[in-house]
Amino acid sequence: MSEPWLYPTVLLCVYGFFISLRPSEPFLTAYLMGPEKNLTEIQVVNEIYPVWTYSYLALLFPVFLATDYLCYKPVIILQGASFIVTYGMLVKVQGVLAMQFMEFFYGVSTATEIAYYSYIYSVVDPEQYQQVTGYCRSITLVGSAVGSLAGQVLVSVAQVRLLYLSIITLASAVVAFAAPWFLPMASKSLFFHQRTKYLGKQSVQEPIADTAMALMEDHHKVEKEDLECKVPLGLDGPDVLSRVMKQGGDRGSGLMDVLRILWGDFLQCYSSCTLLAWSVWWALSTCGYFQVVNYTQALWEKVLPSNEYEIYNGYVETVSTLLGAVAAFGVSFVKISWAAWGELALCIFSVVIAVAVYLMDNVPNIWVCYTSYIVFRGTYMLLITIATFQIAANLSMRRYALVFGVNTFIALLLQTLLTLIVVDTIGLGLDIFTQFMIYASYFAVIAIIFLAAGVYKMVLRCRREPARQSESRETESDSVGGDSSLNSAEAGETAGDLLSLHYQEN
Repeated sequence: MSEPWLYPTVLLCVYGFFISLRPSEPFLTAYLMGPEKNLTEIQVVNEIYPVWTYSYLALLFPVFLATDYLCYKPVIILQGASFIVTYGMLVKVQGVLAMQFMEFFYGVSTATEIAYYSYIYSVVDPEQYQQVTGYCRSITLVGSAVGSLAGQVLVSVAQVRLLYLSIITLASAVVAFAAPWFLPMASKSLFFHQRTKYLGKQSVQEPIADTAMALMEDHHKVEKEDLECKVPLGLDGPDVLSRVMKQGGDRGSGLMDVLRILWGDFLQCYSSCTLLAWSVWWALSTCGYFQVVNYTQALWEKVLPSNEYEIYNGYVETVSTLLGAVAAFGVSFVKISWAAWGELALCIFSVVIAVAVYLMDNVPNIWVCYTSYIVFRGTYMLLITIATFQIAANLSMRRYALVFGVNTFIALLLQTLLTLIVVDTIGLGLDIFTQFMIYASYFAVIAIIFLAAGVYKMVLRCRREPARQSESRETESDSVGGDSSLNSAEAGETAGDLLSLHYQEN
């Protein structure tokens, strides 16, 4: 092939499409509570589904390290195998314990998704990052939408039993499993297996970085908020990684070195108030999103039992997936200063999400539930796209992977606590309607948090503006155009040039 990035991208897209093609997904709760498995609502909601949350949380960090150490491809193969085991058990085995093991393997499948989304960055050049990311993420949405639509058509038109939808999903996972075996093995990773070739680039960048940072530190009068906008969180130059690589040479980094790198990057990344605000929303909202998506089919089953009426879960999942994709695509055309209005926007959209969840819980009409779910999922997809962009804008790929992992881990930790207290029979074991009232209240609390943050930021900005204007007038009046002024201006231009050069090279 003329383009070296095309071959792995095509294989990843084939894998992503078939692994996301799951006609049984919109009907999972109905299948488990139907004649095929004959499980009760309490068994499904309060005993089986929570296992996925616990296993996902327990596996996330070890899988994160294993993915980097094994260079992605083996973990992608593990994900494909886990999906086969998951849907094989869904077809063949019976009983609560067996379904709990099935949920564990599904937790393995979701925890290993990081390998699929990060592999491509290790085998293609940075110029193709945006292009291949769009391909890989879009194809999974298309596969999910096609699977949901196919499942609904088979159920509504062909009157196919739900068991056969699970068999089709299993067959799709088997087809997907063949693709990753042909992927080229990655020759580099984000933390382990660092090479001298990369160090050579760093040795050129470090003097520039050190000089630029020193010049920045000399401007001690710059306000903290303004300084945060200039802190190059995407730099990989004068940090722990460079020192470790100098010591280790071609051998790369050991586990303890990698953990020190992670801790240093963690402290530097989350020292930015802007990144911290978006990360807090990401973690809090993703926790609530997982809960609603995981248990919404159980709510629909109570509103409209599938053994008595025809259900349209597949159409709803298809529409909500496509709406989420359109929202994610359309946000790139919205011209808003997210740095100034981000907190208030998060507040407003969190209110929309809270109202949607409240209507799902309190209006006993399946069409209201369906519509509210579509609004809920589309709004979340819109905001998570904005949050992803805002977080990734000033981060290197390595630090973005860290922030993504930390945010997801915190979301899962919160979800585990919420599941343990609200859902699990070990805790309160509440009924599904009470659960969704708690989820609606949860998103309302998120809205209040970001309303307070937005108002505080506006008040702070209003107070700073007169001081800045006064300082600007004093500066203009003190300017006399002497040799010292020229030297100061030249020094400022030099600092700006060094910073600009450093940002461009990174």
